[in-house]
Amino acid sequence: MKAMLLLTTALGLALPAAAATPEEALTKAGCMACHAKDKKLVGPSFKDIAAKYKGQDAVAALSQKVRAGGKGVFGQIPMPPNGADKIADGDLKDALVWILKQ
Repeated sequence: MKAMLLLTTALGLALPAAAATPEEALTKAGCMACHAKDKKLVGPSFKDIAAKYKGQDAVAALSQKVRAGGKGVFGQIPMPPNGADKIADGDLKDALVWILKQ
């Protein structure tokens, strides 16, 4: 029983803490340096992203884009790759669901 408690505690310490809200996760990950909710900055606004993918189940595809980076979808300015060290998988999924509802 003691070993199970130690393992549970160790796993809890090893996992990154989830952000309280999608906006907080995006801010913490640095996404807000290039994106805003309703206006284009360096990258497209979240409203523009939502409009482009309206009616599509785009969370998985957008997750891959965030992880790999890229350019050409919203212009020629590249988005650098953003690994799980910047935004955890769960926070990324929650953030993308939130973005697509804008």
